[in-house]
Amino acid sequence: MEVHRKPRILIVDDDAAVLASLNLLLKQSGFDTRSCDEPRAALALLEREVFDLVLQDMNFSLQTSGDEGLQLLSQIRALRPGLPVLLMTAWGSIALAVKGMQAGAANFFTKPWDNGQLVQLMHATLSAAPPDTATANRETRRELDQRYDFSGIVGEHPALLKVLATVGQVAATRAPVLILGESGCGKELIADAIHRNSPRAARPAVKINMGAITPSLFESEMFGHVKGAFTDARADRQGHVAAAHGSTLFMDEIGELNRADQVKLLRVLQDQSYLPVGASRSAQADIRVVSATNRELAELVAAGEFREDLFYRLNLITLRLPPLRERRSDIPLLARHMAATIAASYALGDIALAPSALDWLTQQPWPGNIRQLRQTLERTMLLSGKTVLAQADFSAAEQHDSAGAARLGVDGMTLEQVERHMIAQAQQQYQGNISRMAKALGLSRNALYRRLERHGMDGESRDGA
Repeated sequence: MEVHRKPRILIVDDDAAVLASLNLLLKQSGFDTRSCDEPRAALALLEREVFDLVLQDMNFSLQTSGDEGLQLLSQIRALRPGLPVLLMTAWGSIALAVKGMQAGAANFFTKPWDNGQLVQLMHATLSAAPPDTATANRETRRELDQRYDFSGIVGEHPALLKVLATVGQVAATRAPVLILGESGCGKELIADAIHRNSPRAARPAVKINMGAITPSLFESEMFGHVKGAFTDARADRQGHVAAAHGSTLFMDEIGELNRADQVKLLRVLQDQSYLPVGASRSAQADIRVVSATNRELAELVAAGEFREDLFYRLNLITLRLPPLRERRSDIPLLARHMAATIAASYALGDIALAPSALDWLTQQPWPGNIRQLRQTLERTMLLSGKTVLAQADFSAAEQHDSAGAARLGVDGMTLEQVERHMIAQAQQQYQGNISRMAKALGLSRNALYRRLERHGMDGESRDGA
């Protein structure tokens, strides 16, 4: 019978007091620790012994640039690619820790730390790591698909497989997950996969775009209200939190939440309780929280725009999705899959992509990521009318699109001017009907209202079904 061993932790810090404090805390929490005070000793230990996790400081001398920490992280990644590393940093150096995470660190924590939060972070990080970081081979896509349901997610690039493996490992828990990545790279698909592979999958997930909720409606939208709570409250209304009871609450664009509303959300994450507007008693909700943003929350924390305590409640597990340009080998797979889906939705019949088209698509920068790739395919398929698309067809569609932009008169305009121009065009086309304008512009009604107000156009439109 295999004897269960304690997780082995390597602590690297040049401050003797920090080493003593962490050694004591971790041993009391059931970990087996080793420690050293400089990078060369750490690398020597890693060559001789097997560890499950590294806690690493970012500075080891009088200089505070963090270059030493980043170099050590790089060396650990080269020596033990699968070994998770948690970075330690002073409060004023969060931006440096973000660089470390972008370079491959699993997460970071600040000094001084909260003992309970640190131990929880370590357990979560260990649960998301391969069972044997020294020898484990990364699973193939086929192996992952045999264990989990990743339908709708296309790709075999190692960076994507690493994300999917972590999704599979943490989906069954209730640990909060923060999904980071550029716009259009598939964050919602990952959130769907977390829910679909969890014990909560029997109930539908509740999805909210936090950037589309106006501050004045935040509490009513999130927590609901009771009859008579305000003038238009003619009946009790269930909020998103109550609707997610026993399921998953997915909060997209969490980085857009203002600080006042961040405080209100914090209570739900701390003790799963909330107070409907106008109610005298709080209610409980058993929810699993998944959030996503295209912004660096840690940088917002450092700038004072996002609460540190809320950040730590959200990012127990952090998934960083690679942009499309960093997994170009997946572009042909994605393109073929999207082409088949688009053709079916428009009843276009079978449409193939010639090698020249696939080469061209693979070489593009795709700043809009998967969303932009799909839009490019859809436009070209509709404009060409062909059953086999070559590079020339995509170039022709691009020229058609550029000509359309020129006809709109957007040359030389700022992005804000273009936005106002497009809204004005939609107002004219749909006679100011908010619902139809929002649908045509690809916005929620609340998002369109905010833009109308920002551009001073709020009096020029009307509501409608």
